[in-house]
Amino acid sequence: MADQRSALMQGLVVASHGRHCVVETPDGGRRICHPRGKKSQAVVGDHVVWQLPAAGQGDEGTIEKVQERRNLFYRQDEIRTKSFAANLDQILILIAAEPVFSESQLARALIAAEAAGIRPLIALNKSDLTEAFAKAWERLAPYRAMGDGTHYPVLPLALTQPEGADRALLMQHLAGKTTLVLGPSGSGKSTLINLLVPGATVLTGEISQALNSGKHTTTSTALYWVDAQRTTALLDSPGFQEFGLHHIAPTDLPRCMPDIAAHAQHCKFYNCTHLHEPGCGVLEELNKKGPTESLISTNRYKIYSDLFTELSQPKY
Repeated sequence: MADQRSALMQGLVVASHGRHCVVETPDGGRRICHPRGKKSQAVVGDHVVWQLPAAGQGDEGTIEKVQERRNLFYRQDEIRTKSFAANLDQILILIAAEPVFSESQLARALIAAEAAGIRPLIALNKSDLTEAFAKAWERLAPYRAMGDGTHYPVLPLALTQPEGADRALLMQHLAGKTTLVLGPSGSGKSTLINLLVPGATVLTGEISQALNSGKHTTTSTALYWVDAQRTTALLDSPGFQEFGLHHIAPTDLPRCMPDIAAHAQHCKFYNCTHLHEPGCGVLEELNKKGPTESLISTNRYKIYSDLFTELSQPKY
């Protein structure tokens, strides 16, 4: 008997685990799907063409094609590549006053966003911890100053406070957009997601069980709709300890760091590494003395030079 398959349909990947994912149809229905054969794995945020199973072939649909992406946000270390999500409007990097955040980790996430052409936002949580928050806010001064304060919006939050002001502040920046929430463990990601999407934790558990992962923690990215009209989406991602940037060439680092890029255009040599060359606009700015303080912080420059060295190592 011939294999009677249904017509091809459009869908949006809203969760994934291994080779399996949950595809949402335009009318809001959801079905577990898998890619046909060894075709490339779809990620959350992908628009796909999929098909219902043939009679007697189980319940899982088959992804036939991943549509062209606007962007893809991912990290890459020496061994593997980890994709977070596709077709994003922006990335909200959530850090906290406590535990003390890693500036290197923050910078790496921002560089990856810049390389992918995705707008980043920074949110600093736990403003109710007055002393710790003041120190953390001061550490973010170089980021708050970039582009005269417009390049990296920095939002102060106290997500455990009941007033509701933080929800309104967040929605000003999130409404009508698809936003990936990224941050280390302890930053308050789950609190933020549940503030904007009540019941998200329960939904995560249901998705995990449906995908047979057996886990109720976030092991992969999942998409949640904030509004009934499905115009505002939040994507929750796994926490991470390291953020590899091996997909970025060392010579591309300056354009991914706005404070470095602003002065790299004044270098004497077109192939300046901004590490030791004469007539380097970045080094001149860094070493500026007098009443006008350098627009490049010492910490930011050290992150740049360390990354340049790391990404210049031979790849085996």
